Amino acid sequence: MNRRTTAFALLSLIAIGAQAPARPRLSESGSLALSQQLNAAIAHGDTPGVVALVVDRDGVLYEGAAGKLDVAGNLPMRSDAIFRIASMTKPITSVAIMMLVEEGKVGLDDPVSRYLTGFEDLRVITNFDATDGAYETRPAKRPMTIRHLLTHTSGIGYGFSSPVVARLEKDTQKREWELPLLHDPGEKWTYGAGTVVLGMIVEKIAGRSLEDFFQERIFQPLGMTDTSYTVASDKQSRVPTRHDRKNGLLQERPRAPIVSTPPFEGDGGLFSTAQDYGLFMRMFLNGGRLGSVRLLTEKSVKLMGEDQIGAIFVQQQPAADPLLTKPFPLGAGRDRFGLGFQIASPDDGNAKYRSPGSLSWAGLLNTEFWIDPRRHVAGVMMMQLLPFYDDGAIRTLRDFERIVYKHLN
Repeated sequence: MNRRTTAFALLSLIAIGAQAPARPRLSESGSLALSQQLNAAIAHGDTPGVVALVVDRDGVLYEGAAGKLDVAGNLPMRSDAIFRIASMTKPITSVAIMMLVEEGKVGLDDPVSRYLTGFEDLRVITNFDATDGAYETRPAKRPMTIRHLLTHTSGIGYGFSSPVVARLEKDTQKREWELPLLHDPGEKWTYGAGTVVLGMIVEKIAGRSLEDFFQERIFQPLGMTDTSYTVASDKQSRVPTRHDRKNGLLQERPRAPIVSTPPFEGDGGLFSTAQDYGLFMRMFLNGGRLGSVRLLTEKSVKLMGEDQIGAIFVQQQPAADPLLTKPFPLGAGRDRFGLGFQIASPDDGNAKYRSPGSLSWAGLLNTEFWIDPRRHVAGVMMMQLLPFYDDGAIRTLRDFERIVYKHLN
């Protein structure tokens, strides 16, 4: 190699290094501040126990645990605790659908009725009488599509957040997706059980259960060894007890065995750890791959993080059952929704938190995560208490997030 070739090669390496974004870094004082914040949340009674993790594309930037895994048993929280992640199952189901889209087995704008019976002649509620549960319907204006299900614009609701759905479930003994729609597909954002339907489609196309599909196609390739719809008997001691906040006080539920054969549904039911979910988030930060494993193309990851609902906004959801939830989510009236993720919109009041364009969602027992493509970081926080969006749980999350960005370089 002559001098000119050597110089050119050196300049090329310098240029490549200049183009590659520097790895995010949390200072030692930042890590200390995060641990102090978690312990303060326990001391204030905001949560009985918590595990939090911050990652970038290459690994873990921070990991911390505080409080109790089992208050009655006086067991300290452990960083490898296995949590019920509830609706944090939804992004995983969304990834499964996008894998099938890439394989040409399903299309985003395909009607659901192409894959499942019972979705051919959809009806939309036009009048509802809360006194006796009587209602009137009309035909839906358009078919329900895969995209509608991924974006929560299908018109399917949830009984815990919609009083109408709660009443109809009680009166008819039907599941949410079997009821008339709350609105026409594509016309409004309503949080609902549409991801259950996505899971049914995955099972129909793949010819196997969601558990089997997730394990073979997602969890095992990413190394998510503690994520499953059930928990092995030798791991159940790592599952935190659950709490309910009643009259301002946290009440612990007695520990109970975990069902060995649960239903495999796309909208919830998974158990996982902060470390495992960190691997899932890092896959997104790396454009669909983790190390030598690629689950999705960069194009698909980009599509999932783009606004898919147009002029519609994420709307605040009411609390039909205040024991289960308070009104949610953060960003309602402002944020948009992609394919399986809420997308943070620009807001001067949120400058100290996640960047605009960040992806997020949460689980009923106050597990939360966000993925920030702009700053190349992601965070996950896991707790096990009700109601969803409990003031103490949200305060714990937001304080943690604020400190992360304050100390992120």
